[in-house]
Amino acid sequence: MLDTKPSRAPVHLWIVGGLALLWNLMGAVDYVLTMTRNEAYMSHFTPEQLEFFYGFPAWVVALWAIAIWGGLLGIVLLLLRRKQAVPVLAVSFVCMVVTMIHNYGFARGAEISGGSGILFSGLVFVISLALILNSRALVRKGVLS
Repeated sequence: MLDTKPSRAPVHLWIVGGLALLWNLMGAVDYVLTMTRNEAYMSHFTPEQLEFFYGFPAWVVALWAIAIWGGLLGIVLLLLRRKQAVPVLAVSFVCMVVTMIHNYGFARGAEISGGSGILFSGLVFVISLALILNSRALVRKGVLS
């Protein structure tokens, strides 16, 4: 009889997963506070930045939502040791990339956010890609099933 039990979870799964959960929760909080136009949170932005955020087309807001909530779901699936984390994180990543292309390529995102916005978006890109690659490796090793 074949043993179909997944491999024992390495310690780094819990460390990476826990940190990624916190990271994605910060993104979810940002999304909710921005979408609800929370006065205290949004008061830290300039009027030009607020106009930019509030002027996103509906399709950009929808892709942003998929990126945020998909990333959070993907990490929960990772922590539950489910291989479905990989495609969920991949869809989240693609949606995030498309929103970045819109914001920095077709809107005035680079001008409005300056260098710090671009650097932060680059960090989001790298972390998101690393989480996908890590999850794929864990599936190959039999840790996620």
